[in-house]
Amino acid sequence: MVLDVGRSLSGRRWVWRTGEDRVGLGIAQRLGVPEIVGRLLAARGVGIEAAADFLDPTLRALLPDPSMLVDMDAAAERIAYAVRTGETVAVFGDYDVDGAASGALLIGLLRGLGCEVLHYVPDRLTEGYGPNAPALRALVARGARLIVCVDCGTAAAEALAAVAGQADIVVLDHHKAEGPPPSIVATVNPNRLDDRSGMTMLCAAAVAFLTAVATIRVLRRQGFFQGRAEPDLLGLLDLVALATVCDVMPLTGLNRALVAQGLKVMARRARPGIAALLDVAQVRDRPTAFTCGFALGPRINAAGRISEADLGVRLLLCQDELEARGLAATLDAVNRQRQEVEASMLDAAMREAEAQSEAGNSALLISGADWHPGVVGIVAGRIKERFNRPACVAAIADGMAKGSGRSVVGLDLGGAVIAARQAGILRTGGGHAMAAGFSLDASRLPDFHAFLNQRLAAASELPAAADLAVEAALAVPGATTELARQLQRLAPFGNGNDEPVFVLQRVRVVRADRIGREGATIRAYVEGEGGGPRLKAMLFRAREGALADALLGRTGTALHLAGHLRAEEWNGSVTAGFIISDAAPA
Repeated sequence: MVLDVGRSLSGRRWVWRTGEDRVGLGIAQRLGVPEIVGRLLAARGVGIEAAADFLDPTLRALLPDPSMLVDMDAAAERIAYAVRTGETVAVFGDYDVDGAASGALLIGLLRGLGCEVLHYVPDRLTEGYGPNAPALRALVARGARLIVCVDCGTAAAEALAAVAGQADIVVLDHHKAEGPPPSIVATVNPNRLDDRSGMTMLCAAAVAFLTAVATIRVLRRQGFFQGRAEPDLLGLLDLVALATVCDVMPLTGLNRALVAQGLKVMARRARPGIAALLDVAQVRDRPTAFTCGFALGPRINAAGRISEADLGVRLLLCQDELEARGLAATLDAVNRQRQEVEASMLDAAMREAEAQSEAGNSALLISGADWHPGVVGIVAGRIKERFNRPACVAAIADGMAKGSGRSVVGLDLGGAVIAARQAGILRTGGGHAMAAGFSLDASRLPDFHAFLNQRLAAASELPAAADLAVEAALAVPGATTELARQLQRLAPFGNGNDEPVFVLQRVRVVRADRIGREGATIRAYVEGEGGGPRLKAMLFRAREGALADALLGRTGTALHLAGHLRAEEWNGSVTAGFIISDAAPA
């Protein structure tokens, strides 16, 4: 254990995260980087040969041939044909960030190539997830001869058959497949049962980007660009980065390159919709993966949860700065409404989750009759974080329960939900390892809970709170700006590449205050027990509890603080700041 912390103020055990010292030293010597950078890379399983690409991830080195994906060539040929012949194309998307981003990517590309493009995003509450026959028929009636489904469609064979012979269909998706793909022109999905590309970690926007690469390659070969400029595909990577982070895809390998390059594109603020959303979220520094996941993503997602489903894709497509500012302001207001709805559900859901956890359930299944189905996924995520268990939350209305679930690393919730549907417990259900959606008769909720407990029984072996893996311990004087700059080299951080966690040993809180909207953030200044330099430390989502009390108490009692050391830019200067994850009495 780290500093003998077996139970922190948030209930976690602190453990060392280690790698092979020999490998870390070898990385440092070969690349000429500080030894701590080499150690951190080794702790993430990065070998000496892969370290250079990890620190400088480029598409030149990591982008695969799109044709490795099953059906990619057929999809690219069909889309290219639509471009050459001037067909009307419809893009049918999903209502989350990945759906909005992949939809905007494809719509923008095809319009730039001269196509008339329709788009459609189903209403979460009245239509549910994925293609439905009435919406597809309406698109055909409006002239669509090619329909491209993005971030959906793999499991929609019945709905897609409704327009057979009237329009061709291409699916660009990444959700788990259960059996053969639909009988359509192409289903490009790295999670198809017969796909051997090894790209199962891609989100739908990344699949759409590879499809764009393949389509442009076909058009180039056919001479389409003689006398005209090719589109700037790299300019689409801001959308791919946003979707990859918000869909919690692993930030390793190709995804790391896509996000690293996409954040550079985002920093140029060339897309009015993203620039306006950055402004409304008051993001002043260079965008990071954290920006995507905690500032941009929730606002785009909020529209699909409780408002107009296509607001997100409209914002990402918007080219008028004034209109973009208006759409961003609307999304910000909708997100505040979403937060209020979530707060009204959270306390009751947490109480029930605690009772189920104490009763020994491997998986937690919470439901309520007066809950908003648009925010159940967020509440499930909060419960999963609090109890370190797969969690599903459902809203009940008219005898039906509709819900979403979130899982912990290593437990495939999407597979469990699909199996429950195949067993006849659920009416609908699907997803991927970390997230899933479902619907069922409310009377079958106990059956579903029992099924999840059995299928995800390994969760019972997990601790009540996830261990906090710590990289190193520092004194306050050692938390320097130079160290923070070096740590930036390991970014972008996220799933599969955790941001390094350090412990500041034996610090004293000099001053601490609640700041921000509704006082949800605590800003503290800390120093070592013997005085010396001070460091600004921030605690976000600072609910009432032992951790907040310890920071605000100002008792002078020494604390160990665990968190992230970051280089913060402000008015052209860079300083070190500490983001608090946890604390323990020293």
